[in-house]
Amino acid sequence: MSLAITLADLQKQSGAVFAEDSVAAPLHYGNPHGEYAIADAEAGIVDFSQRCHFELTGSDRVKFLQNFCTNDLLPLQPGQGCEAFLTSLKGKVLAHLFVFVDENRLCIEAAAGTADVIAAHLDKYLIAEDVEIHPRSDAWGEFLLTGPDCLHRLSGLGIAVEDLLPYGHRAVDIDGIPLTIRRVNWTSQPGFSLVMARSELAAIWSRLIDGGIRPVGSQAFHALRIEACMPWDRMDITDDNLAQEVARTDQAISFSKGCYLGQEPIARIDALGHVNRELRGLRLTAGPVPPIGTPILGKEGGNPIGEITSAALSYRNDLPVALAYLRRNHVQPGVTVLVEQSDEPTPATVFWHE
Repeated sequence: MSLAITLADLQKQSGAVFAEDSVAAPLHYGNPHGEYAIADAEAGIVDFSQRCHFELTGSDRVKFLQNFCTNDLLPLQPGQGCEAFLTSLKGKVLAHLFVFVDENRLCIEAAAGTADVIAAHLDKYLIAEDVEIHPRSDAWGEFLLTGPDCLHRLSGLGIAVEDLLPYGHRAVDIDGIPLTIRRVNWTSQPGFSLVMARSELAAIWSRLIDGGIRPVGSQAFHALRIEACMPWDRMDITDDNLAQEVARTDQAISFSKGCYLGQEPIARIDALGHVNRELRGLRLTAGPVPPIGTPILGKEGGNPIGEITSAALSYRNDLPVALAYLRRNHVQPGVTVLVEQSDEPTPATVFWHE
């Protein structure tokens, strides 16, 4: 492939539409409805090249990160990984992390826009430990593959992934280009992230498209991840949120590990049995897609009981879906709430993953 061909060039050849004045991933490729169907029933590729990455090396790397994240890293073996929160002393979420253990390093992946926060927090507490923190966002890029046909398409490229458990990962190559493949559950369909040198993004994209994996924009992806109750850092998660409010406790918080920064308030909340608000999904009965910050009312109206943090059009039924923080007496799946709209409140049904 010519070195002059960039990832953006290839995406534009596929009809990519970008937000104005944005360097983010394409919104869609001309047919978000069809792209949703591809990612839900076939195999799609989503540009995740703006996500942030770190590499931790040194003999104390596991013990060091163990002191600052909510999940237990000590039992993890090379090739395994986990989801966790990086928390403040008050138990507030600084970043939503995905940690992958290799023989001689830890790899951290997180949402775009979190790199400075993660680096500053870890650097602040790095004193005499044998740990080196390497920012890799400028060196590494990422794609997400999602859909039930991904395993078949990857097999056609010589990559067997049937045995990968959630957050399991291994080094592979495509046409001699080295990369890491990771099993991730970010939609309701099988998902795999591919991490490689940024200089290889265009070549890998082209090869995956040639292998029958079709491009999917961020609009369709966000609809799918909202339906799967997958919160997105810097959208559904901020440093105003207590860890348990994000409703990923089973996936991201260990209550049996040793001490870590933020453990005391998190343990106190666990002993209390609840937080005052939690993240939930909403299925609206009519459009339009509500903007971020839209107030949520109880079924009988009155004062707001929450607000929307992210929303998208579900191309399954052409109705909006959203994530929102709701007061705890409104979080039960099946509860009806009202979403404030310009004309009149729109009824919505609360849902969450099983």
